[in-house]
Amino acid sequence: MAEAHQAVGFQFTVRPDGVDLKLSQEVIKNIYLSGVTAWKKRAIQFKNGVLAGVYPASPSSWLIVVIAMMSSLYIRIDPSLGMIEAIKENLPHREYLSVQTRAVLSAILFATGLWLFFIYLLRYTLKALLSNHGWIFESHGKMSTSTRVWLSLVKMFSGRRPLLYSFQASLPRLPVPSVDDTIQRYLESVRPLLNSDQYNQMEMLANDFKDSKAARLQRYLILKSWWGTNYVSDWWEEYIYLRGRGPIMVNSNFYIMDLLYMTPTHRQAARAGNVVHAMLQYRRKLERGEHAPLRALGTVPMCSTQMERIFNTTRIPGIETDIVQHLTDRKHLVVYHKGRFFQVWLYTGGRHLLPCELETQFQRILNDTSEPQPGELKLAALTAGNRVPWARARIKYFGQGGNKVSLDTIESAAFFLTLDDERQGYDPANTKSLDSYAKSLLHGKCYNRWFDKSFTLISYPNGKMGVNAEHSWADAPIVGHMWEYVLATDCFHLGYTEEGHCKGDVNKGLPHPSRLQWKIPKECQEVIETSYLSAKQIADDVDFHGLLFHEFGKGLIKKCRSSPDAFIQLALQLAQFRDQGLFCLTYESSMTRMFRDGRTETVRSCTSEAVAFVRAMEDAGATNAQRLALFRKAADKHQNMYRLAMTGSGIDRHLFCLYIVSKYLGIDSPFLKKVLSEPWKLSTSQTPQQQLNLVDINKFPKYVGAGGGFGPVADDGYGVSYIIVGENLITFHISSKFSSPDTDSFRFGQHICNAMLDIQALFKTENEKKTVDWSFHCQIK
Repeated sequence: MAEAHQAVGFQFTVRPDGVDLKLSQEVIKNIYLSGVTAWKKRAIQFKNGVLAGVYPASPSSWLIVVIAMMSSLYIRIDPSLGMIEAIKENLPHREYLSVQTRAVLSAILFATGLWLFFIYLLRYTLKALLSNHGWIFESHGKMSTSTRVWLSLVKMFSGRRPLLYSFQASLPRLPVPSVDDTIQRYLESVRPLLNSDQYNQMEMLANDFKDSKAARLQRYLILKSWWGTNYVSDWWEEYIYLRGRGPIMVNSNFYIMDLLYMTPTHRQAARAGNVVHAMLQYRRKLERGEHAPLRALGTVPMCSTQMERIFNTTRIPGIETDIVQHLTDRKHLVVYHKGRFFQVWLYTGGRHLLPCELETQFQRILNDTSEPQPGELKLAALTAGNRVPWARARIKYFGQGGNKVSLDTIESAAFFLTLDDERQGYDPANTKSLDSYAKSLLHGKCYNRWFDKSFTLISYPNGKMGVNAEHSWADAPIVGHMWEYVLATDCFHLGYTEEGHCKGDVNKGLPHPSRLQWKIPKECQEVIETSYLSAKQIADDVDFHGLLFHEFGKGLIKKCRSSPDAFIQLALQLAQFRDQGLFCLTYESSMTRMFRDGRTETVRSCTSEAVAFVRAMEDAGATNAQRLALFRKAADKHQNMYRLAMTGSGIDRHLFCLYIVSKYLGIDSPFLKKVLSEPWKLSTSQTPQQQLNLVDINKFPKYVGAGGGFGPVADDGYGVSYIIVGENLITFHISSKFSSPDTDSFRFGQHICNAMLDIQALFKTENEKKTVDWSFHCQIK
């Protein structure tokens, strides 16, 4: 076959009269082009690295400073106040240099030093400006004069055309809150959840900790905040994620869905080809640092550190702790289809494969009728089960030979692609379609996702796509950023032919995808089966419900002069109380990316103000005016808690780090133990929307994403992810466990829907209430 011949770079034959060497011109050409591309890539990375390294200045500004200093030599004005002369007198080997050469060299050295000084001055000025967070506490829609001045200064010192990592050196460090403030906020957060005796006991533990051990632990934490770039993130990654020995499938990994209403093509290979090519474009811009940094208000920069590990990253299992392995410049991906693993090269002739070429490769895999090798079908179940058996099996059965080569191929791949054989996606005619879609993305069959990869891209036979992401290396907004770019590029830039194929001419001369080879002994197959059964038990226990709330969205909520997030969180509190008859500790994820290496903080949404509002909603004797007043108070409280979390004054990360320090020092703290053991029975998160604004969803309302979700955190609780889609749609992803007799995801979805409508009804006038029938509440999708 032609591709087989092209795969051979040279052939040689030993003859009596010497060696006959034959070179393949096509392969040599590809090698040459690959080398040119690699050097070009290094040059661009070096250039962008320099631009980011000297930001907010520019290399041309150095030239201006040098010219200015050189000019001073001729007009006999010394702006250096004698420093140029001092440098000239102390130059090494000055006896070998002429007077003029020494003067020029001294002026260049002084100009360079002055230029670097101004760079650091600009950076620290910008860092000081970014350390001010007063703007975030101002009422929505209102901006004080001082904030306007502050924003103008930030824009002025931010420079022009920043690259992805340009602001990293200017971002402030995450501050360590005072122990008094943290404990006071903690006690305030648990007050509505405890009776008087329980609260008094917790208050006693807290005060004892504050008076005895807290000061010593706090000093070490402050020292860590000075020494490291972030006092939380490295410990959070290690102790919350990597040291966990339980399965990461469902318990840690999360998913993101495809477009809700649109499917650009129903050809599986074509859709996968476009999406993979769009991902390669995103990765190229990421490696070059060419993505624009995310900025709040279009001005305040966010940390971009997490984006470094989107691609070429794998979680490696260990006996006591896992590690995150990040590689550079990976040129292949691994594809799983019907129990077989295939390696697909992503480059040819020094360029990315075109979408049509990728479609050809994926179609070849779909057409392949070969059978899985012994043990290959469920091999990926090792990544779905407990970590210790996987770590031991990896050492024993995959530490050498062909198995090691194949495993290295998977773990070093750019990412992992699964070509599924079951249709998924939202179907208006099937009320369970979102539930099935979510479960497929979250756990699949427990063996057709490589859960250790930074993300697994999942392709379905009807053209739908989705992502399953490992959580230790980054948070959901990072994957969401990439996914928004990919979907917009797929639909609006790459496109498809009328027949649904990728555009472009098909190159049939590409080498075929190659099967990974395994020799898996019976003992290893038994370990794989044990991991599979363990994972399947977890997957079968997941009760998922997808809810599309069409009745109103962000637009109407804002007309009620309320924060959409606060509105939804209070609706969740009302739904929780109606579902369970009690209040519970509630987790809402907030980001801290305004700080260097920031990740997340917890907002404790179940406040005393929220409890008072919910009780008023359930009290038949309360008037709507009273309920509305309590809602306003609770919403304001929630907003303030969220803002405190975003600005480094949260509760839980500080207490978590104090606990880690106490374990290092061997200090026993009953208070910290109690805090860290409290269950989050209601865990919530908002999926960010329109981070890139590549698609005008008002103009293209069908091109909206369905968001994503995660598994339940507590055995008897709920996990709720929601996305505010445009002005008139909110999607909820609700998870719980079938094994809990107290939870039901569908029932909770009904409670959420009714709570949303009941709260919205508070804002309607009495006349409007008479003309609208609210008794139907809402239709569960």
